[in-house]
Order: sequence, then C-alpha cells, then structure tokens
Amino acid sequence: MRFVLGIDIGGTNLVVGSVAEDGSVLHALDSEPTHAEAGQTDVLERLIALAKRTLERTKREVPGSEVVGLGVGAPGPLDTKSGIVLLTPNLGWVNLPLRQIIHDRLGLPAVLDNDANCAVLGEWWIGAARGTRNALGITIGTGIGGGIIVDGKLYHGASDCAGEIGHTTIDTEGRRCKCGNYGCLEAYASGPNIALRAVEEITAGAESRLAAYVGGDLRQITAQTVYQAAHDGDNLALEVVNDTAKFLGTGIANLLNIFNPEVVVVCGGVTLAGDHLFVPLRREVARRAFKPAVNVCRIVPCELAGTAGVYGAAKAFLDSTEYRDAGARKR
Repeated sequence: MRFVLGIDIGGTNLVVGSVAEDGSVLHALDSEPTHAEAGQTDVLERLIALAKRTLERTKREVPGSEVVGLGVGAPGPLDTKSGIVLLTPNLGWVNLPLRQIIHDRLGLPAVLDNDANCAVLGEWWIGAARGTRNALGITIGTGIGGGIIVDGKLYHGASDCAGEIGHTTIDTEGRRCKCGNYGCLEAYASGPNIALRAVEEITAGAESRLAAYVGGDLRQITAQTVYQAAHDGDNLALEVVNDTAKFLGTGIANLLNIFNPEVVVVCGGVTLAGDHLFVPLRREVARRAFKPAVNVCRIVPCELAGTAGVYGAAKAFLDSTEYRDAGARKR
C-alpha cells in the first residue's frame, strides 16, 4: 500500500498521519501541542520528530508499505510555489522555508499549502463537501481560516491569499486583530476571542455560571467552556454563542453572494455548540445573502473533526506536480 504523509500545523496542535493514496485509510495518526511560545526551532524539531515516528510506525505496522511524499498545511500567508511561510501571526514565523526544511529532514518530496485550505480540501475529498463542484469551508480555532473550491479545484488566487476569511472586515471600527487590521471576523469569532468576549462581559458585571466551570479563574475560560455552559442553559454563554453565529453568518453571507457555493463546511471546535450556533447562523445568512444563493447552499459542520487538515495536506500532495514527477521517476 502506498501512503502520503499529511502534516497539519495549527496554532494549538501539530497533527501527522499517513493517508492511503485513495483516501481509504488513515494510519498512525499522532499529535501533540504546538507550544508556539517555545519558539520556532522548538516547534520545528518536535514536528520533525512527530513525522519520523509516524513514518516508522507506518512502515512497521503495514508491511510492504511505501510513503511516496508528504503534504504540509501551515498557517499563512504563504508562497506555495517556493514553499515559504511568509507570516504566521499566531506562530510568529516570518519568511520560513518550511517545505525545504521538512524535505531535507525527512527525505521525501513535499508540498506546502495553507492549513485552512488543507482542511477544506480534506472535507471536499472525503468529508462533508464530497460530491460537490463548488464549496467553501471556514476553519475556526486559534484563528479563522478558510478555503475555496471552484469547479472541483482548490482556488489560491493570484498570490496565495484566497480564502483568508478570518481577515475579512465585519466592523470597520471594530476590535484590533493580530494581523494589525481592525474589525476582522477572527477578532470576534476565533476560539480565543469567543472566550475573551465572555470574560469581558463577566468582568463588566454580567451574571453567569461560567466562572464555576473553571474554579473561579476567568483566565481558564475557553471557547469550549462557553459551548458547554450554553448547552447547560447559561444565559451569558447563550448570548455569546448567538452573537458568534451572527458574526459568522455575516461573513458567510458575503461569501455566498460572491462565490455561490453548493455547501459551506464549518470546521473546528465551534461545531460543539451545535444548534445553538447553526440555527441562528443559517438564519443570519438567509437574512443577508441573495435568496437564490441561499436556496442551493447547505451550511453544515465538518465530518473529519481533527483529521481534515491531515487528509487535505495529503490530497494537496496527490494533486501536485511533485506527486506526478515521483510517479514518473518510479516508472
């Protein structure tokens, strides 16, 4: 069996797995925290070690298997042609030749793409958007990213910046984002900012049971804490989730009017909020987008929770000239 290594670099976790060429098997999946605060060198060394363990497990546990290459999903913006990470606000990487580093350390042909692109590509390949020709995905975690599939192909734009949904502006005089702009969607609806909005309300005097979930230490409140409290009926948590749905609905409505997709896949921990999120989100999209665009579009949670980026990174390699060249060399 031939495999492709999929590497997903997130602001919170590093995830690696071996994906069969046809997507039918995901083997030797492993992960560990990113710990971006430890610095670039530390993160890269642990990532390489994680990838080597996955390679060794695959070869040991699947006799006769071959790993033909690897795909890497990393936060952007990127220069995918040269394999360089230009800037990662949540990791602090600048002009990092990531593809070359990983190629040199692992000895495999490699491609680099945006981590959110990879997650959406994975969902399109074998997840919630499979079978469509035109799809959008939005990934919500430490930051907010996105990906665009147009006529069955991942759309990168003129300079690899397509799909930066989190850095579209929803409030021209709003919160400052880590990217330096004001009013970005990410500044309101990323995981850390969902938690921050809840903490701000509590600090301002709002009544809530959220503090009890974290032993009174408001610094420990996360987006997941908010989702759990919302499920438990906490009014403030419900308000924060409802507002998050409106922010996301505004951004997605704009995308429907521009791209007219068949499906929008929402990825990340925010899906844990369930109907508390999706019902008002779909309502907000319907209120703002053109009706013909709304009528043909499904807005759904991801199916490949935790692994979409790995599948998509592998698929990015399978769609690349590096993969075709590797096959030609083998022949």
